[in-house]
Amino acid sequence: MKEYKVESWKVSLSKNNRNLEDFLNEHARNGWRVIHIAEQSTRVVFERDKNR
Repeated sequence: MKEYKVESWKVSLSKNNRNLEDFLNEHARNGWRVIHIAEQSTRVVFERDKNR
């Protein structure tokens, strides 16, 4: 079974790529996998196995 999470990442005036990379890596360490990044917003949808 899968579980899902929708998160928003903080947009800043500088270092946006680095901030997004850190945000994604933090979630990956906890077993989350990105399945969608909204184009015109800061929302990211994650998925992971619930029975891990």
